[in-house]
Amino acid sequence: MNPSRTRSLATPVASATWKDWLTLTKPEITFLVTISSLAGFVLASTGGVDGWTLFWAMVGIPLTSAGGCALNQVLEVDLDAGMKRTANRPLPAGRIDVNHAKWFALALIAAGVGILCPLTNPLTGVMAAMTVALYIWVYTPLKRKSTWNTLVGTIPGALPVLGGWTAASGEFGAGGWALFGVLLCWQMPHFFALAWMYRKDYGESPFLMLPSGDAKGDQTAFQMILFSVLMIGFSVAPVVLGLSGVAYLIGALAFGIWFMTHVGRFWYTRSVQHARAVLKASVLYIPLLLAAIILDRLLFVI
Repeated sequence: MNPSRTRSLATPVASATWKDWLTLTKPEITFLVTISSLAGFVLASTGGVDGWTLFWAMVGIPLTSAGGCALNQVLEVDLDAGMKRTANRPLPAGRIDVNHAKWFALALIAAGVGILCPLTNPLTGVMAAMTVALYIWVYTPLKRKSTWNTLVGTIPGALPVLGGWTAASGEFGAGGWALFGVLLCWQMPHFFALAWMYRKDYGESPFLMLPSGDAKGDQTAFQMILFSVLMIGFSVAPVVLGLSGVAYLIGALAFGIWFMTHVGRFWYTRSVQHARAVLKASVLYIPLLLAAIILDRLLFVI
């Protein structure tokens, strides 16, 4: 590790700003977690949306996610310092003290679970706590041991949508599991696109990521195609289950096929440019699917 980076872990070089604390929560991930849990909540609300329960779910789930993301960075600060993509994060750059970050993360997790258990239902609180536990104690250490970490990591990544479902319904249901399948499959092309863009950086780190050991990209591209097809299949399941109608079906198919076109281009070119296009499309896909769920629900009510 670079000596200057080693020193930065021990001695803060500048005062942290509010943006540094926000960065510690990985706002992009927390935003997608919030959107996916909202999708689960709306789909489960067949008898109408309970506004107060929705409000507390949309507070508690993001808080728990933000805390888990911050705690992940606490545990990986040494590795982040050695990668170009992450070296300037608040912890490896020394702008936030690691111990302060740890207590900040634990406070967010406690607040999130503490809100969800009494103000939505205990099942949703347990789901949020389980998500953090899997993310921190299973996925995080597995990143250094096996390339299977990406697939395993999709489980805590997909649980928030199921948490949104349980917050609205108080129980598990087929529709919630269908959305869980969508989020699980969506994460594979999403992450592989990012990992392909930074495969050299990953290849020089202790992280074991498939793209860094897949010189031609055959396995990476194949898995991106496979999980994109499965994602589309899961996305139409709510219609088969009678939870959504034609408006949602049209949207789900249109957005899924649109996403597949980007994955298909990457399949043929294996270029960083098309990997970036897949990443951008994947970030838009979840909000678009949520919009299809909401539109379909509004038309159903009308």
